Order: sequence, then C-alpha cells, then structure tokens
Amino acid sequence: MNRLVTNGIRITVQAEFQPSHSEPIRNKFLYVYHILIENQNDFPVQLLTRKWIIFEADGTKKVVKGEGVIGEQPIIEPGASHRYNSYSIVRHEVAYMEGHYTMQRKDNREYFKVQIPRFLLEAPFKVN
Repeated sequence: MNRLVTNGIRITVQAEFQPSHSEPIRNKFLYVYHILIENQNDFPVQLLTRKWIIFEADGTKKVVKGEGVIGEQPIIEPGASHRYNSYSIVRHEVAYMEGHYTMQRKDNREYFKVQIPRFLLEAPFKVN
C-alpha cells in the first residue's frame, strides 16, 4: 500500500495482479488498483482531471489523461473520502504507475495538483 499527502489530500493506492484476466504468454498482465482519496482540509474539493504515467519494464512509458475518475468528478467534503477501483493492462510482469489529479477548491475556485504515489505492478510469480 502506498500513501502520499499533497495539499491536504491523502492518496492511498493498492494494486493487485489479476491472473484470471491476464495472459502472460501474450504479454498481457492486468492489475486492479484501489484508490482512496481523503480530504484533510477544512474546505471541499472537486477532482476534475487525472494524469497517469505507466512505466513498463522495457523503459517505455504511456500517458493516460482524462476528466475525472471512472466517469465521475467527485466533490469531497472536509474530512470525507472517495474510493474507486480501476485497472491497467501492461505488457510486462513488472511495471509501475504514478501521476496526479487536478482538483479545485470549492470555496475560492483555486486549482491545484495532488500527486498520486508511485506504485508497483508486479506479478506474484515474478517475486523472488
């Protein structure tokens, strides 16, 4: 489990390899990741966009950007949290992801970024 606090927002990430949806012989490794976003500020925030950078074991990287998360742009009240699950398909047994969310304070409309901690995608059979 990886955690990081940026601008009063704590992001916790946990990734899980999904063997039943992976095909190692075809270089397809699917990972589900669970995200918890906690607003530790005294003002509400809204998650507007996301940017992920996926680094493969061979050195290639892929950037994924878009509005919200899983079709939502949640407003998170002070002391509240938002959870969601998503997935990534990579070509190697080992990869990692990191990125950021762009958020907006609902009180003064100010935009700010929240870092998503780097987390490892590693198939259990790869671990020594």
